[in-house]
Amino acid sequence: MHQSLVILGSQWGDEGKGKIVDLLTEKVDYVIRYQGGHNAGHTLVVDGKKTALHLIPSGILRPHVRCVIGNGVVLSPEALTEEIRMLQERGHSVIDRLHVSTNCPLILQVHVALDRARETARGNAKIGTTGRGIGPAYEDKVSRRGLRVADTADPAGFSEKVRELMEYHNFTLTNWYRAKPVDVESMIEETLEAVSYFKTAVCDTVDLIHRCRRNGKIMLFEGAQGSLLDIDHGTYPFVTSSNTTAGGVATGSGLGPRYIDSILGITKAYATRVGSGPMPTELFDNAGKHLAVKGQEVGTTTGRGRRCGWFDAVAVRHAIEVNSISGICLTKLDVLDGLSEVEICVAYELPDGNVVDYLPGGDEYLRVRPVYETLPGWDETTFGMTSLDEMPKAAKQYVERLSRVVGAPIDIVSTGPDREQTIVISTPFGVD
Repeated sequence: MHQSLVILGSQWGDEGKGKIVDLLTEKVDYVIRYQGGHNAGHTLVVDGKKTALHLIPSGILRPHVRCVIGNGVVLSPEALTEEIRMLQERGHSVIDRLHVSTNCPLILQVHVALDRARETARGNAKIGTTGRGIGPAYEDKVSRRGLRVADTADPAGFSEKVRELMEYHNFTLTNWYRAKPVDVESMIEETLEAVSYFKTAVCDTVDLIHRCRRNGKIMLFEGAQGSLLDIDHGTYPFVTSSNTTAGGVATGSGLGPRYIDSILGITKAYATRVGSGPMPTELFDNAGKHLAVKGQEVGTTTGRGRRCGWFDAVAVRHAIEVNSISGICLTKLDVLDGLSEVEICVAYELPDGNVVDYLPGGDEYLRVRPVYETLPGWDETTFGMTSLDEMPKAAKQYVERLSRVVGAPIDIVSTGPDREQTIVISTPFGVD
C-alpha cells in the first residue's frame, strides 16, 4: 500500500481538491499542507453540511486524522486562530490534532496592506490576488528579512525584529504607494496574541513527518491552488507566489522526492479561472453561462465569479508532465449534464498559423487560439452516480476521451459535492 500520496490541482485551482482529500482521509493518518496561505479555499460537504477551510488541511473533519501545516505555508496567525475557533464551534477537536511548523513564515498585517496597495496601483494591469498578504510575505522570506513562527517564542526579540522590518515597509507604503502606515505596536501585540492561541501545536514538523514515515503512517499531502498557478511552471506573471506543483512537496514539507509514492491530479471536467491571466478556452456564450450557473462557480476565498470554459487538454497535459501525475480524479462531471455538445481543446493555434500541443512561453500564450474536438453531449443526469455502468453512453465516452487525450488514467470520477457521490475506479493507495 502506498504510504505517501500527493493530491494537487492540475488546472488553475478550484478543482474540488477538498472533497477528494476528505474522501480519501478515511484511510489516512496525517494530512499535510505544504505551500500557499489562506488565499486557498477548500469547500467540503459532509451529510449536506458545508465547511469552508483556508489553512487547516481538509482531513480535520475526520476525528482520527492529524493535520500538519508545513514550513512552505505562509501563515496568518489571525486567520488560523479564526479557523480553529470556527471548527471548534462546530464540534471538531482541532488543537490536539494540529501541528504547525516552527519555520512557517508569518503573514503580518503590513503584508496585507502592501498587497492591496500594489493591486490598487496596478489598476487594469492588476494580477488578481486575494489581497491577503501572500505575495509580500513570500517576498520577505526570499529576501531573508521575513519573520517565522519560531521568532514569536521570544516576544521581546520578536518585537525588535518587527520594528526594524517596519521601518522599511511603512516607508514603502507611505512614500511609494501614498497609503496609510501600519501601526507597529498594535500589530506586534495582535500577532503575539494570535500565535499564543495555538502555540501548543507548534513543533518541528520535518522531524514529525519523518518519524511518521519510519513508523509506517499513511500521509496525504494536500496542495493548494492549481498547477497552472505555479510561480515557475504556471501562466506567469498571473500566478501565485509559491510552487503549487509536486516539487513544492519536498521543499514545503521536508519529505524527500523518493519518498513520494503516488500523485493524484484533481481535474475539473471543464476549465475555470479566478482573476486575471490567459485562459484560451474561456466562454462568453450560453454554454459558459451554463457552466457558471450549474457549477456554482464562485470562489471559496474571494467570493468572485470564476471564468468558465471548455476542458483544456493541452494545459492539463502540461500539469501531468511537470507533476509526474500518476492518476486523475475528474470532478464536477455532472455540470456538463444537459449540454447538446461538449468540446475539448486538443491543441493551440499560434498567431503565425502553426499548431502546437504544448504551452508556449511568455506573452505568446496570450495570443493562442484553441483547436477543439467536438463530442456529443447528454441529457441524462450523472449527478450522484457511484458506478460507471450507470453513466450515460456519451458521458462515459467523454471521460474515456479525456483520459486518452491527456495521457493519464482517470482513477476517480466525482459526480457531486458529497463524499458518497463518487465513482472509484482505482484507489490511489495502490490497492483496490
